[in-house]
Amino acid sequence: MDFAGKTAAITGAGSGIGRALARKLASDGCNLALSDISEEGLAETATLIENQHIRYVTSKLDVSNREAVENWAEATIIEFGGIDLVFNNAGVTVVDNVNSMTYDDFHWVMNINFWGVVHGSKAFLPHLLGRRQGHLINISSLFGLVTVPGQSAYNASKFAVRGFTEALGQEVRGKGVGVSCVHPGGILTDIAKNARFKRSFSGKQTAEEFSNTFDALARTTPEQAAEVILDGVVKNKRRILIGSDARLLDRLQRLMPVSYGVFLNKVFLLTSKKKAKRVV
Repeated sequence: MDFAGKTAAITGAGSGIGRALARKLASDGCNLALSDISEEGLAETATLIENQHIRYVTSKLDVSNREAVENWAEATIIEFGGIDLVFNNAGVTVVDNVNSMTYDDFHWVMNINFWGVVHGSKAFLPHLLGRRQGHLINISSLFGLVTVPGQSAYNASKFAVRGFTEALGQEVRGKGVGVSCVHPGGILTDIAKNARFKRSFSGKQTAEEFSNTFDALARTTPEQAAEVILDGVVKNKRRILIGSDARLLDRLQRLMPVSYGVFLNKVFLLTSKKKAKRVV
């Protein structure tokens, strides 16, 4: 796929992978419909692409609001005359254990991470199918492949995105529309800093320590992630793994489908201790 002259719709474009996708696509000559809950983040993204010779529109959007997403999709299609690429990227997390997690926090994660993807997919899908062309890209996670304690809501949402997207891909096969599910590993974004931190699995880790541990494990930049995603779109990959950690743990889960969690817990514990020593 040549992105020049195409149009892409991106949720969560105010930071992280969404912003990196916007910048890369803009440099390739792709027009953009950018949305995010953060108007400040959107404005920062806009300043980074404003010198590119493309058309772009920014919109404040809560992806958990079905009507708002449907209105955004309709307005975007009217504005640009059509959409070629849809990136359902917006995501959040909460750090807590199942027993202590409130339903409000669980709903918050599911409404954005899962229902936001469903809303975006269903809003644009009739248009893509009607044109018999285009590509739908839904962002899951490494934690849509493996689970970790303290991230049950996030795990649930990202496994749900994976199941939904893979089923959708089977349904539209042969109808001209590509569908990809993306599984990023540790990406240096602000998702950990912006998490609702209530309680770590051990009960001993603070919000700052959790964020530091995440940053220590994250090896891939958003820009690198965007490159891999777009390469996967060009190659029409149904599953796109980002980072050596995602590729390694994908293989580990296949080899040790039950006991991989023991290995992961040891890695997280060791990383946390090393980070704590550096701080001291």
